[in-house]
Amino acid sequence: MVNSFDEWSSLKEVIVGSPINYNSQDLELSFKLFFHDVAYTAFWYPHYEKKESQKENSAETSSTRKLGKKYLEELAEDVEELAKTLEGLGVKVHKPMTLSHPIKFKTPYWEATCIPALNVRDQAIIIGNEIIETPPQIRARYFENDLLKPIFYNYFNQGAKWTTMPRPIMSDRSFDMSYVSSDRTPCVENIYAQNTSEFDVGYEMMIDGAQCIRLGKDIIVNVATENHWLGFQWLERHLGDKFRLHKIFQLTDNHIDSIVLPLRPGKLLLRNPQFLHKLPEFLQKWDIIYPPEPTENIFPQYEDDELILTTKYIDLNILSVDEEKVIVNSLFPELMTTLEKHGFTPIPVRHRHRRLFGGGFHCFTLDTVREGKLEDYFG
Repeated sequence: MVNSFDEWSSLKEVIVGSPINYNSQDLELSFKLFFHDVAYTAFWYPHYEKKESQKENSAETSSTRKLGKKYLEELAEDVEELAKTLEGLGVKVHKPMTLSHPIKFKTPYWEATCIPALNVRDQAIIIGNEIIETPPQIRARYFENDLLKPIFYNYFNQGAKWTTMPRPIMSDRSFDMSYVSSDRTPCVENIYAQNTSEFDVGYEMMIDGAQCIRLGKDIIVNVATENHWLGFQWLERHLGDKFRLHKIFQLTDNHIDSIVLPLRPGKLLLRNPQFLHKLPEFLQKWDIIYPPEPTENIFPQYEDDELILTTKYIDLNILSVDEEKVIVNSLFPELMTTLEKHGFTPIPVRHRHRRLFGGGFHCFTLDTVREGKLEDYFG
């Protein structure tokens, strides 16, 4: 039965995402907004300081971007290695339904093409014995969780609670642009034109599970936009007094699991010291592990037209199997050495194209059963 309160207690069951038929990406408003600071073609990679005209050209090349067959095959190999590694560690692995072919769909408000359920951490969060489906932030992912329904129904039949947060309409005006309209990206008005629609209802609830870090009774939530703020309020009201939600304001634009991850009580992996002051005070007192700075040679070099979707810190997106063992990308051995020095046992698994598909091992998994119980946690 579903039971998961934290990121570190002994892992018993997990969903590992499926990369099958991740053939394309729709380059429309919601996609470009979500990846506003990292999505650019490899022509400009690894140069992060992009001129406005360069960034605009890379985002507007076409309405759909195809992904290379070689990268898809190698991604499938690496995800299968992850699943087999987890099974070898005694973890029961569940997999989503396979997306058999690209499926175009149309709502009354917009059109998109489904992508497979690869980054399964994003659109669901497990809180104790409850599955909470979170409202999508990218239109192509609107029906993605349908691929997880056989797993969720199985858990429901075992007694799990199953809740879905309100589904957004996702018209152009549903999205709060304030985060990306600041000095961080002054060219945003030229890239993200928001059309009006008869279906506009104002800002809507949109937040991902990967914006939340679970520490038992305490749950940290990154809030960067009005969309996230609505989601935070819903979670706070829904979970009630049993949990303490801590809002972190604009730690980053959305997901935080490549910035901060608790590895066991009292031990925290944090990207670098500049983020420390934004954490809740009780977390600032933990033993902080700062990882080595990743270098460009740990990433593949791509053709000019491939779209880079993550920062160079994506390999901090690791998965704890228990309070000692952590699954780490074998292509970042310096991180494994650092973790060993702090008393952890890294389990190396190769993950080559994490920058093309926007996720690491924490993103690709949704831990549904861990041994931790609510009464085990700090008061």
